Amino acid sequence: MTASFDEAGMSSCNKPPSPTEPVGMWLIGARGGVAACSIFGMLLLRRNAVPPTGLVTALPEFQKAGLIPLDRVFVGGHEIRAASLTDEIRAFHRTNRVFSSDWIDLLESEMIECDQRIRWGTVSGASPAITELASADVPRDSSPWEAVQRLRADIAAFRQEHGLRHVVVMNVASTEPPVDPARYPSCWGEMEKALAGGDLSPPPSTLYAVAALSEGCSYVNFTPSLGASLSALTELAEIHHARHMGCDGKTGETLMKSVLAPMYRARNLEVLSWVGHNIFGNLDGRVLDDPQHKATKVRSKDHLVGDILGYSPKTVVSIEYVKDMGDWKTAWDHIHFSGFLGTPMVLQFIWQGCDSLLAAPLVLDLFRLTERADRAGIRGTMPFLAPFFKSPYGVADNDFFSQHRALLDWVASLSPSDG
Repeated sequence: MTASFDEAGMSSCNKPPSPTEPVGMWLIGARGGVAACSIFGMLLLRRNAVPPTGLVTALPEFQKAGLIPLDRVFVGGHEIRAASLTDEIRAFHRTNRVFSSDWIDLLESEMIECDQRIRWGTVSGASPAITELASADVPRDSSPWEAVQRLRADIAAFRQEHGLRHVVVMNVASTEPPVDPARYPSCWGEMEKALAGGDLSPPPSTLYAVAALSEGCSYVNFTPSLGASLSALTELAEIHHARHMGCDGKTGETLMKSVLAPMYRARNLEVLSWVGHNIFGNLDGRVLDDPQHKATKVRSKDHLVGDILGYSPKTVVSIEYVKDMGDWKTAWDHIHFSGFLGTPMVLQFIWQGCDSLLAAPLVLDLFRLTERADRAGIRGTMPFLAPFFKSPYGVADNDFFSQHRALLDWVASLSPSDG
């Protein structure tokens, strides 16, 4: 890869940013199922070994948007578990019976190269369910502020070593317990002072967000965890001309809700109850087996139907860990609604999918679109990315089709002169 860089390793400021300059994708939870499948899929796509099925940015509407080619991307990240990407992918293949083992052999050297750019994350502010997953080699930071500085230094070193024009930090780690945002200062100056003084102990997702935004990186929260959702961190993003978006990738059952609920509203059919049961057995499911962690996920999944309909039918969301299911997630939904003359009717559906392989292409989409937003000069939140999330920041309309139109409108508005 060749490009013109100044002495600091960044692209020269006397020319517009270019999609041919290398950029970084920094993954939080870098050896988890979603991250490993995202990296594995990207490497296969680089070789044209597979079609881009599931990749939204491969649609014709995005071809003139000037998105970053995947062969210009360096991968790194933070992880708290002792593992290797190759071992994780081999285990994923054995457990879930997906993709060819020949592909793993083909890409092993590239996976090892990516693995060498993964650094230890942090367990500062983490719950016991997360801490017990961590290797004994993970640094035990003396304070949240020390953790931020260490994480920030890792990202800065990654950017400088590879001469990256920009880095997008993607949080694909396990879901954290719910946190009350009211516990945190509303402005960055006060939050920074409290962090530096040891008066705050945010969860890891927020520490990663502070580190990323302080470095001028983009931050995308693919989880329902607190992350950068605080107003103080939006201010931090503005200060550093950065951007962030979240939260909680919309890949399966909730995607179906965002498609079907607008139909009931448009046809004036009253939904009486909507019950959804979810079972799966991957690492995320194991963490969600903890009631505190489960509460965060249920809250993220449960609000959408009422938001779209404009009233609150009876809703139930259950999530159960069934180890033998592996990454194969099954959701069964029962929708009870009232038709003409008050006639009760029912719609049921079953969604079965490989959870990490549903998420992986969206991670690549969000990375490419966020990097493009950086070149377009977007700061703060990115509401045009709403169709990818269950609870998109700053977006009240959860109708999938409305959200997708907004994304296409933003893509159509992009000018060649901004990169």
